[in-house]
Amino acid sequence: MSQKNLYSVDNARKRAKAILPKVVFDYIDGAADDEVTMRVNTDAFNDIMLNPRMAQGKMECDLSTTVLGHKIDLPVILAPCGLVRIMHPDGATGVNIAARNKNTISVLSTVAGSTLAEVAKSGTENLWFQLYSSRGRNEVEIMLDEISKHELDVLVVTVDTPALGNRLRDIKNGVTTPLRMTTSNAIQLGYQVLSKPKWSYQMLNDGLKLMKKPKDNKNDSSKSMLNMAASPFSWDDIKWIRSRWRGKLVIKGILNSTDAKNAVESGADGIIVSNHGGRQLEGVSPTIKVLSNIVESVNDGAEVILDSGVRRGTHVIKAVAIGAKAVMIGRPYLYGLAINGQKGVENILDIFHAELIRDMTLLGCKSIRELDMSYIIN
Repeated sequence: MSQKNLYSVDNARKRAKAILPKVVFDYIDGAADDEVTMRVNTDAFNDIMLNPRMAQGKMECDLSTTVLGHKIDLPVILAPCGLVRIMHPDGATGVNIAARNKNTISVLSTVAGSTLAEVAKSGTENLWFQLYSSRGRNEVEIMLDEISKHELDVLVVTVDTPALGNRLRDIKNGVTTPLRMTTSNAIQLGYQVLSKPKWSYQMLNDGLKLMKKPKDNKNDSSKSMLNMAASPFSWDDIKWIRSRWRGKLVIKGILNSTDAKNAVESGADGIIVSNHGGRQLEGVSPTIKVLSNIVESVNDGAEVILDSGVRRGTHVIKAVAIGAKAVMIGRPYLYGLAINGQKGVENILDIFHAELIRDMTLLGCKSIRELDMSYIIN
């Protein structure tokens, strides 16, 4: 699939909606309650204006940067997302390969639907792991041993999921957690599945059994965690993980200066400013609005990454100019994955790359590493 055929994130969203069963599309696209936070995450970028510099002559823009020791060619990281496997048979392995091919980072979620062992076969040089745990420290111990075995050097711990958000689209679709068919929703979901023959053929050909409940295998944490109800970490848990984990530690789900300072004091090397794409607590601030306060509060004590609402190259520029080292995207690459698997994810990264090159040139800035608040109109 060429970039000409897939030319923006919004275009990819529409294409994915046409391909996926409604229940699967809504799982990707939906958010909590009235979905206000999801919408304002993106809309808030429009309130920030850029300050371009003219007559800079011909330039070749450099988009490369370093995040937690990883040198990447694009400041756009693929966020951890649950149940990636149901979008396309390429699943989390395809996402990881796409990130490697474009020399950026993918973050494997505990609940991606693929085990770390499966994904690690495609390479771990650009792979981070994101940790959920509903069963306490014993389960975390097992998972940390598994992560260390595969020599990953960055662990992301999500702290904004002490309970699951009220995702009304899933409820209306008759979805249970995890996303699967039951006797009560089989007719409703079965009709949706049969109405999307391309997706159905791919999934059945891949051996995915929607009617089958995942086995709760205690020796396979990443699969058993599909039954997760919540992941209620405390700051004491974070300190304990820090004492147990020798690599870089990143805390995801920070929205205020107090929690940012707690993360640093607990030993975090990085912070992800995120409201879970609006999928958890409704009515919280869009992440771009709280970014500057968090960057100021950590005072270089940790690297800051922005997540939630990023849809354009200019969004990336604004976040980096305010102080983020990079941004994360979730829904955008899932749309691409649904359309064309690994190649679709690469296509989304290509779209961000092309937009960034054009926008940086128009801004008059030759390197992503040179962006600062002087490029923002206060």
